[in-house]
Amino acid sequence: MTGEIERLFEAFDAGRSFALARAVSIVENQRPGIDDILGRLHPRLGRARRVGVTGPPGAGKSTITTLLTKAYREAGYTVGIVCVDPTSPFTGGALLGDRVRMESVSLDPDVFIRSMATRGSLGGLAASTREVADVLDGFGFDRIIIETVGVGQSELDVARTADSTLVVLVPESGDSIQTLKAGVMEIADVFVINKSDRPGADRLRNDVELMLGLRKGAGYSNVPAHHGVDLKRIMNPARVAREDAQSNESDTWTPPVLRAVAVKGEGTTEIVDSLDRHFAYLERTGGLRARRRERIVERVVEVAERRMRKRLWEDEKTMQWLNGRVDELESGRVTPYMVADELLSGFGDLVKGDGK
Repeated sequence: MTGEIERLFEAFDAGRSFALARAVSIVENQRPGIDDILGRLHPRLGRARRVGVTGPPGAGKSTITTLLTKAYREAGYTVGIVCVDPTSPFTGGALLGDRVRMESVSLDPDVFIRSMATRGSLGGLAASTREVADVLDGFGFDRIIIETVGVGQSELDVARTADSTLVVLVPESGDSIQTLKAGVMEIADVFVINKSDRPGADRLRNDVELMLGLRKGAGYSNVPAHHGVDLKRIMNPARVAREDAQSNESDTWTPPVLRAVAVKGEGTTEIVDSLDRHFAYLERTGGLRARRRERIVERVVEVAERRMRKRLWEDEKTMQWLNGRVDELESGRVTPYMVADELLSGFGDLVKGDGK
């Protein structure tokens, strides 16, 4: 470890906020020293609860995040927040507006907010979001909230990054069935219908609960052959989903569908309680360990792929060889698959790290 990184860690371990900000910048921008920082922090990971907040643009994700932060601070927890904002495809710049919306908590010394740009990532998160969350975890934050960019139906990365995922919807977000695409339904651990004082909130909540009930086959599962059948339960999957979401003993988790009016501070208690219940469920069933083990494996895959790409595509001889095959590709004499196999065969030492 270089002397500069060692000095950084001395301040980091002392809880100095400037050292945290510096470490986050190194990790976010993939600067020299990133391997040393993440490697040293790895044994510390797993102490923080990670909550993902996602949903369509304008749903009130930042307001919900602010309310959660206030609730956690009132309970005595420290909070790290990672907000991802959209990046211009033309300039690469981003308006980091989420931090502006969180002004009421941004001055709290036990709250750290980092705004990040997606920089072309299509999954609702910046490529280094998970690594930045690791830095916050290693620093000692009790709660880490990860707010996605709000791109609609492609923000699925957050489900692999967080322990619990909160999906925020609003009545006027459009056709409710369009909102309930399979990906969104599958990543949500808790649904929040924000701005629920507006028309259509009850209908959207019922639609979500209906889809949850149908997805688990609630209308036809565990039905006795003849006597003792609860017809109301069989004929109303939405009711089944709502009842199951309130159970603390089930071996399966049914996401609760909560109402909130975030600008008025309404619904915070129910959201925090549901997130706590979900975390307790994960601990009780072993799901928490499974999720975190999966996250570790994915991290290894990500690092390996990043290093292989760097070694291959930043190698001058590799690119010269590839550019020299374009004429054959264009004429159809060879296929991309043939060239890819030849490339791996001829430059495989680069992938293994033996080529330089």
